[in-house]
Amino acid sequence: MKHSKEEILSEPTRPFAIDGATSASAVLEKMCYVGFQGRQLGRAFDVWKQMLADPECTILMGMSGAMVPGGMRNLVKFMIENRLIDALTSTGANFFHDIHETRGFHHYLGHPNMNDEDLGDHMVDRMYDILADEVRFREHDLWIGGFASALDQGRPYTTREFLYLLGQEIGKDCAVDGIVSSAAKCGVPLFCPAIADSSIGIGVAENRHRGENRLMFDMMADILEITNIVADSPATGVIYFGGGTPKNYVQQTEVVAMLINKNKSGHRYGVQVVTDAPHWGGLSGCTFEESQSWGKLAKGAQMVNCHCDSTIGMPLLVTALSEQKELIANRKAPTYDMGQTLQIRLNS
Repeated sequence: MKHSKEEILSEPTRPFAIDGATSASAVLEKMCYVGFQGRQLGRAFDVWKQMLADPECTILMGMSGAMVPGGMRNLVKFMIENRLIDALTSTGANFFHDIHETRGFHHYLGHPNMNDEDLGDHMVDRMYDILADEVRFREHDLWIGGFASALDQGRPYTTREFLYLLGQEIGKDCAVDGIVSSAAKCGVPLFCPAIADSSIGIGVAENRHRGENRLMFDMMADILEITNIVADSPATGVIYFGGGTPKNYVQQTEVVAMLINKNKSGHRYGVQVVTDAPHWGGLSGCTFEESQSWGKLAKGAQMVNCHCDSTIGMPLLVTALSEQKELIANRKAPTYDMGQTLQIRLNS
């Protein structure tokens, strides 16, 4: 369909004005009328609000990268407690780092040009400009292994059930809740498709090496549980901070749902904040438009691709959303039966 020149040039930019605005919401709303990734971040705020306002929409989030060491932990906790999201898929590393902080320990500020041989001698781990105490990490590995050995060894666990039980255990005596313990208390499911690729997997494996557990993860049951969340919801929205396995794991729910005849046609909304570029051909950088070719995003979906560091995008977006108090208060979020098998209950 061709458009006239007048139609093409119908909306001028609105140069960003210094007008006394002091809220994150006001800043992001003005950014919708500038260019480049600033505009995309403003549009991401708008689409996320549409998800929250849609009474049919269940919101799933994927998060990769070292977001917890990078200081994003309380933002994710806020999303869970205030139901800005209804399910979270992330790396075992993020969940492990969250457990580290929930148990009262810290990550530390460093810089990217430190002497890493010196750090290694002191058993200090570096993640770009963030540091952590490897001695404490190894203590947590052993603690998680001990937790695994106390579970029923006669049946497999989904990562979702394992993280729910782990969150309950951590939440018993923690001073301040984190992601995993808050999710357990709020009944928000956590999924970890690459749990072996983390210190959680290291801790369980080390404990097995000593003959203390035979814990097995049922990864196929995990796929069916997260797919059933999507299949049983009238509509879904997806939010990604970073790419990798968490992004693909949530994306593929629509494909699985189609294969098992759940009559789905793609996510209704999509927001992604990523740094990878699409021209390398990998999933991490692929656009939502590309995902439509697979049926992962619905035709006509409201979707935004923002190429931005998540430690910039997440604080701005979540702070702005925290200001939408009426929208949050009026949201009809789904609830779950969080037992051995996950069941979603839709609120009307």
